[in-house]
Amino acid sequence: MQSQMKSLMKKLRSSRELSLFLVLAILCVAVQLRNNSFLTAKTINDMLKNYSTTITLALGMMSVLLIGGIDISVASSLAFSGMCASLMMRDGVYSSTLIMFLVSVGIGMCCGMIVGLVITKGKVLPIIATLGLTNIFRGATYIVSGSRWVSAYQFQSTFKQFAQTNTLSFGLVNNLVFITIVCYAVFFILMKWTRFGRRIYAVGSNPEAAAVSGININAIKFAVYSIAGAFAGLTGAMYTALYASAQSDMGMGMEMDVIAACVIGGVSLNGGQGSVVGVLLGALTMAVIGKALPLIGVSQFWQTAIKGLIILTAIIINVLTQRMMRKNALKEREI
Repeated sequence: MQSQMKSLMKKLRSSRELSLFLVLAILCVAVQLRNNSFLTAKTINDMLKNYSTTITLALGMMSVLLIGGIDISVASSLAFSGMCASLMMRDGVYSSTLIMFLVSVGIGMCCGMIVGLVITKGKVLPIIATLGLTNIFRGATYIVSGSRWVSAYQFQSTFKQFAQTNTLSFGLVNNLVFITIVCYAVFFILMKWTRFGRRIYAVGSNPEAAAVSGININAIKFAVYSIAGAFAGLTGAMYTALYASAQSDMGMGMEMDVIAACVIGGVSLNGGQGSVVGVLLGALTMAVIGKALPLIGVSQFWQTAIKGLIILTAIIINVLTQRMMRKNALKEREI
């Protein structure tokens, strides 16, 4: 019995995903005990739908963090791409929901390419570059919109219904949730079984060694920031569909939520470490917390403080975990 317990504890210490899954399960049970309406099909469906944008955008942030970078402009890219695509639908440039999503993804990718060029060609630190571009993209959103909303009545009826229906999955799950599932499945394959995914990890783990092995560091960084921009564009369209409106301040502060989701999921801020499964669990943890706090009567002000505390705690745990892993690796080498 003791040996089995030791084996289980060893697995928990070595697997961040398993530990996080158990924490998430305990958190759900604890909230259910406080409010018995939490673990219901309706509540879970609403939670996944409402947080689908954050959960999806976390993939873009993960790719950036894996190369040792950061992109705090993703929320502003989200707003700019979503607003531009919405304005074109309002003005009758197109009426198709698919085209609207593709246009938003394209605009978001262009924003990501600008970020990538500034960092790789301009040799600007990622935090400085994306801080400046955050204000540029957000300001551009206000300029193109004239500080006005695109309201529900100005959208096509099919687009307004998109976030409320489940046609893409043939009635199984909400359309936005289905998009999120597809993104995670594709990204899991990309990161685990492709050369490009391995190169991302290599650049983040040891850029010098990656360069010596023939990897074009700047090309990988440019591609990763472009991917992050594409995810920002996708979530811009999802956000607009979810609320059936486009506002200049939409997505404000979302970059902190997606960074928190990644860090909670075990993505190292130093790069080279993290998994798609971990990010999914981290994003779901943020979604559960975001849904649970209002249900148990926590005020909006305390919710923000609690999120900040969660980020800080997750970073400390990550640092301690990495130190423990290094010590264990050194011990194994000595043996």
